[in-house]
Amino acid sequence: MTRTAEPAETIRPDEPADPSTYTRLIDLLDRSGCRYRMIHHAAEGRTDAASVLRGHPLRQAAKCLVLQVRTPGRGTRHALAVVPGDLRVDVDAVRDLLGGTSAGFASPERAERLTGCRSGSVVPFAFHSDLELIVDPELLESPQLYFNAARLDRSVALDTGDYFTLARPRIAPVAERSA
Repeated sequence: MTRTAEPAETIRPDEPADPSTYTRLIDLLDRSGCRYRMIHHAAEGRTDAASVLRGHPLRQAAKCLVLQVRTPGRGTRHALAVVPGDLRVDVDAVRDLLGGTSAGFASPERAERLTGCRSGSVVPFAFHSDLELIVDPELLESPQLYFNAARLDRSVALDTGDYFTLARPRIAPVAERSA
């Protein structure tokens, strides 16, 4: 008997790495009664291009990046740093904030495991207990935030005050201007 290989399951790039992340986000927003709007658009993970598709200033985008920080006596810690879309994450600031000796961006595989999101679709919420959420205070300056909703083809527009109430992030200066 000859066996043929089953076709590998095709994962569309617009789907979340873990569908429960998308569901968890929407459930959180719906249960909270907060003011948000879902935006459907072409699949896009780059902050600048997604901002154009969503029709808002780049500054209002919540850019989310996972960092890995080595700390003496505590091993490796992970942080989800969220900064305005027109800024970049200051890796040294995150390292110092967490008392680390070194820091860098987490591998795509590790970031995906901790966030349940594919690269470019990370939400500004830490749903994993090993992920510390740190938000730059400049994000507070916008009345509304925009971010991919654990999918590359869907985004959320969320009132900034509601975001901070729901996410309960650590607020610290972790952004820097591009060189």
